[in-house]
Amino acid sequence: MCGNELPFGPNAAIVLQRRYLLRDDGGQVVETPHQMLERVAQAVSLGELAFGSQILATGFERRFFELMAQGLFLPNSPTLMNAGKKLGQLSACFVLPVKDSLESIFDTLKQSALIHKSGGGTGFSFSRLRPEGDRVATTSGTSSGPLSFMDVFDTATEAVKQGGARRGANMAMLSASHPDILQFIKAKGDLGRFKNFNLSVMADDDFMERARAGKPWELINPRSGRVEKTVDAAELFDQLVEAAHATGDPGLAFYDAINRANPLPVMGPLEATNPCGEQPLMPYESCNLGSLVLPRFLKGGRIDYAALEEAAALAVRFLDDALEVNRFPLRRVAQATLFTRKIGLGVMGFADLLCSLGIPYDSDEAVSLGGSIMERIRAASREASRQLGKERGSFPAFERSLFVGRDEKTMRNATVTTIAPTGTLSLLMGCSAGIEPLFALVHMKKVLEGEKLVEYHRGFLELLKKNKLDTPRNLEALRQSGRAGSISGLNPDDARVYKTAHELEPISHLKVQAAFQAHTDNAVSKTINLPAEADKDMVRDIYLKAHELGLKGVTVFRSGCRGEQVLQLLSTMPKPAPGLSPAGAACPDCD
Repeated sequence: MCGNELPFGPNAAIVLQRRYLLRDDGGQVVETPHQMLERVAQAVSLGELAFGSQILATGFERRFFELMAQGLFLPNSPTLMNAGKKLGQLSACFVLPVKDSLESIFDTLKQSALIHKSGGGTGFSFSRLRPEGDRVATTSGTSSGPLSFMDVFDTATEAVKQGGARRGANMAMLSASHPDILQFIKAKGDLGRFKNFNLSVMADDDFMERARAGKPWELINPRSGRVEKTVDAAELFDQLVEAAHATGDPGLAFYDAINRANPLPVMGPLEATNPCGEQPLMPYESCNLGSLVLPRFLKGGRIDYAALEEAAALAVRFLDDALEVNRFPLRRVAQATLFTRKIGLGVMGFADLLCSLGIPYDSDEAVSLGGSIMERIRAASREASRQLGKERGSFPAFERSLFVGRDEKTMRNATVTTIAPTGTLSLLMGCSAGIEPLFALVHMKKVLEGEKLVEYHRGFLELLKKNKLDTPRNLEALRQSGRAGSISGLNPDDARVYKTAHELEPISHLKVQAAFQAHTDNAVSKTINLPAEADKDMVRDIYLKAHELGLKGVTVFRSGCRGEQVLQLLSTMPKPAPGLSPAGAACPDCD
């Protein structure tokens, strides 16, 4: 199999073979990438049969295949892995409730194991659990608190191989008002603990305002409703900043911003998200995600907005059909998901698009362009959902939603847009991840349980070749630094266009995130990568500015703070990666 068969990038072959392509009973790959896309298109198009003829389904099977084969769109990984197979579970994102009883906790543990087995990731709010040391009336004992049960969930996740292809992932959230919040904040100080969890503090506007002003903050027992302790909000916030600076966790989720965008507030608040934070969901809801590949919409040096909008509309239909054919891992998940029919269409390759247009990531033009792109995608997606509502009926909870007050007559999906991280999907497509800036122009990416792939930015290599700057000395300098500024003779304007994540000021990250969030129904997965020398004040300013900009969440990661990481500069690796070649980036383990 050729790694760049159909729309796929040069490093796609090993990932496709290991994770996505069908295997026979002996474990041998029996599917090509072309056949994989045919399998996915055929399985998803069967959703059309509930509303039309076989002829209609066949027509959309062809259109869905072309949408993916032309490299314009990919659905989330579970859809690529499971569509057309016996398992048939197509959703990536789930949220499960954790109620304050032993029975509920272990029911949820079992449910999460089944979801991980099927290829999904889970998010939980542990905020309803009584704090450590609180009384347990039924046993006359004391509670061990939320973190002890998180340990149980973490161990269970480690034991379950996700979808037979990847380990499960979790998000744990705890309210800033929970009595155990300080232990939660410090939990990842032990680097071996909670390896399968991302952590986020759920903070409301009141907490953030009190943290700014240094006012008192009450920690409230969720069982009794009584104030357990009063602390200085600024001091608690400082502890959060210190932990995030040291380990990258916890992130911050902004409760009020999330719930101001809740389309169904009468059903209750949104208290948790999926593992990467981009998908707030009600208990038992799941969501199907997909992403448009932005660089593929460039024509003649300009964005073809008509093609982008057409692709967005077709992708919405794809994701809605996926809900029809999805084999949900739990009956309650099926009920909750189909009640609101949430989907999340986003993008990947934004940084590559900017490079192709000669626009620096840290420019007002980049911020404006990001907002315009997402505004068009959401408008096209909403219109597609509106038309599907006319054809198929609105989502069952429509009459209870805020859409009614906005004079909407129909809407098939309660939400239509989400910005996912697209880590593995962007590797398949050979483009930058989500709306992230370029991490480095040469870097190692760890995938597939420790598999390591080295990626060169092909556009930058072409630029060097065009300007006769691809000398051995320059290529070695690039390999060591990963930065355009290391290239002798490079035009300063080109160096700015290819500026990488650690070279950007944090405000540039935040402004781009805010531009996309303004036109995204759900949330935006975005990591603000910081250089190793970044100080705590920088983390504090990022968290405060993120709240000021109205973001729904924010995550920071300081280089090297957790040892080996998913993305890594080659110069920081223990030994040189073998087989490096600008023409064909090689796996450092198997060459």
